[in-house]
Amino acid sequence: MIDQRLAPQQTLAAEVRAAGVGLHLGQQTQVRLLPAEPEAGRYFVRTDLGPNLKSDSQSDVRADSADLLAEQRITADVGNVIKTQLSTELGVGNAQVRTVEHLLSALSAAAVDNVRIEIDGPELPLLDGSAQEWMAAIARSGISPQPVARKRRMAVTQPVTVQIEDAWVAAFPSSELRFTYGIDFALAAIGNQWHSWSAADSFETEIAPARTFGLAPQIDYLRAQGLIKGGSLENALVCGENGWINPPLRFANEPARHKLLDLIGDLSLLGDIPQAHYVAYKASHALHIKLAQQLAQSCPFLVSA
Repeated sequence: MIDQRLAPQQTLAAEVRAAGVGLHLGQQTQVRLLPAEPEAGRYFVRTDLGPNLKSDSQSDVRADSADLLAEQRITADVGNVIKTQLSTELGVGNAQVRTVEHLLSALSAAAVDNVRIEIDGPELPLLDGSAQEWMAAIARSGISPQPVARKRRMAVTQPVTVQIEDAWVAAFPSSELRFTYGIDFALAAIGNQWHSWSAADSFETEIAPARTFGLAPQIDYLRAQGLIKGGSLENALVCGENGWINPPLRFANEPARHKLLDLIGDLSLLGDIPQAHYVAYKASHALHIKLAQQLAQSCPFLVSA
């Protein structure tokens, strides 16, 4: 990932597709990533919902095209976050899409400003549990520059912190865009671990391969809550009392790197991640979004001369 905020806006050079099962709902979905016009931003379209047709109950005649409701775009914007329970979910009107953070992290890292994301269900596929396959899909498409300057937010000039008990995430003024994440779990195989990464370094090799992870003692409870229905040993690391159930890990601190990946995806909902050093400890999607909401107010978009 290179900090390219002064460069022109970019979109995909061609369409790419991906398919798989969603982590929480367990539904199979197909996704198309398509080039989008300048200033469109990153947005989702639920193709399974489609335009609604009005019906005439007396004549049972299909409404004409003038009565079609326009497609509902779900812009990847922090103002459209509706849930943050073990993933980030966006919604506009009656259209929702969840577990968006891995794809958005990859699009942000690849500096794709404008993209249409068509999906035929309510949750993005988990793929292998990381952002690696999304990065590969973007690479297959290639990137196309556009004749419009990239939108840029003001850098963080004063520390901003959000905290719930001993969990917190903060943004500190910095000469570079950097992310540091710490986690602490009772299971010995995870324990206390940290990772720090600069946006000048490679997202593709250092962050994107890090997979989502779960704790074996919590699986039955989470499934009883209607969560992780699509989770498996093929798309998530699982840690038990005696260690990792499905090793090997891709990195010794893969869980911390994955949490950092999630943080980037959540902060990308700002449209541009303000320059800062972001530090998180035992945080969550809820805390990531609370920080993003504060930064949306304190770091407005700069106005071009």
